Amino acid sequence: MSNDLFDHAMHERLKSEAPLAARMRPRTLDEYIGQEHIVGEGKLLRRAIEADKLFSSIILWGPPGTGKTTLAQVIANTTKSHFTTISAILAGKADLRVVIDESLERRRLHNLRTILFVDEVHRWNKAQQDALLPHVENGTFTLIGATTENPYFEVIKALISRSRVFQLRNLNQTETGVLIDRALSDKERGYGNKRISLDLDARSHLIEISSGDARNASMPLNLQLNPQHQTRTA
Repeated sequence: MSNDLFDHAMHERLKSEAPLAARMRPRTLDEYIGQEHIVGEGKLLRRAIEADKLFSSIILWGPPGTGKTTLAQVIANTTKSHFTTISAILAGKADLRVVIDESLERRRLHNLRTILFVDEVHRWNKAQQDALLPHVENGTFTLIGATTENPYFEVIKALISRSRVFQLRNLNQTETGVLIDRALSDKERGYGNKRISLDLDARSHLIEISSGDARNASMPLNLQLNPQHQTRTA
């Protein structure tokens, strides 16, 4: 019992000390900002997510800070399938083998589908990407791959042909402004309890220097308004 309380307290502390971008990460499609061309009302991907019918594998391609990982986590929060995440930077074929075995067991015992999110999927070499193919094809899991590189050059053609590619764009200035305003007003995860006001010039400057990257937009706020984080990153 004491261990459970300690784990809970540690988890809550880590959440409160997380960078602003992580704390403010959207949890639902309604909170998600930008990418209206793929998740706007009536769009194919939005309908598939809302209906929990993501049967086709997808690859999310776009610059850093455009919401690829966030969109994957929104899907995780929405789906009744088991959601598994691995990073292509850290994981190899042995890790993938574990995911495959667990996915097969889950399907056999509970008839539960698995969605596998592979971050930075372009970091895997051809042999590693080849290892995904039969399991994507036979439905062992539904793949969500995220990449900052052009998948038509960095992901093997056989995997591309079995997936739908969605290209994410940098946020526009209005969308970036919404993110900043939300971070300043949110009392649970942002700085709403600090009663901070941001003058128009400073707000415009933050929007400009972020260059459409949501993470960049939050970083100056995080450093200026969170002294504890500032000390750790100095």
